[in-house]
Amino acid sequence: LARVRADNAQGEFYLTDVVGLATGDGERIAAVAVEDAAEVMGVNTKVELAEAARCMRTRKLRELMLRGVTVTDPASTYVDVTVTVEHDTVLEPQTHLRGDTAVGAGCVIGPMTVLTNVKVGNASRIVHSHVEDSVIGSSVRVGPFANIRPGCKIADGAKIGDFVELKNAQVGERVSASHLSYIGDAEVGEGTNVGAGTITCNYDGFGKHPTIIGAGAFIGSHTTLVAPVTVGEGAMTAAGTVVTCDVPEGALAIARVDQSNKDGWAARYREARQHRRTSRKQRDPGAGDLEHG
Repeated sequence: LARVRADNAQGEFYLTDVVGLATGDGERIAAVAVEDAAEVMGVNTKVELAEAARCMRTRKLRELMLRGVTVTDPASTYVDVTVTVEHDTVLEPQTHLRGDTAVGAGCVIGPMTVLTNVKVGNASRIVHSHVEDSVIGSSVRVGPFANIRPGCKIADGAKIGDFVELKNAQVGERVSASHLSYIGDAEVGEGTNVGAGTITCNYDGFGKHPTIIGAGAFIGSHTTLVAPVTVGEGAMTAAGTVVTCDVPEGALAIARVDQSNKDGWAARYREARQHRRTSRKQRDPGAGDLEHG
């Protein structure tokens, strides 16, 4: 094979050239009948390439199913030949497993999930999500609609919920980040709860900076963590807090303007708006109710 050259009018490599090379070397040439025509199919067009890929997918899925993997809809499931999946795992429709991906036993992957170069432990569930170049432990729940970018490691029992994005993040055991958060270049200690809307501000326009959150911390909803910053073990942040300096262990961080209520303001505002609308109609009856904000 190493001696096959593309020195022809088409500039292509022809496998059939090995017959002439072998004959020239005095090798014995024989014909072999194949049972599966796909083994010797030609691939000269994109149509034939797609058909060859379909044959390989079918073969891979058959192998998995015979080993105890449930493939709910083989026609819409795409698994690379380099992927391994253990027994009693379920692959739901529109699942794509790519590259160096390995899925443990008893998992549910999909529907509509893409894993690329991902290691998944046992009994984990990943639904409607994208995961790339990361490690996911056992009994982990991901999704729906989570985006796990490269460099993440999610420990056993963690929960990464809907519309949560991770990037280069180390998430400890039993961490819960249930919804609407971004955690990047961060370490989150075990048992920590990350409230909805939490953001790690890891990029300052020039470089990336780390956020460290200790074990057992409670990060209130809509907390903004301006890296580099550390939140100690067992510490808490109040909802809506912008954290710009370290929070000691067991402390509560509050950084927001105190609320003030203006009695009767809403009623006066509505009354004024109605008065303006009425005056406009009196001046111009054809103006209607349209207002320009």
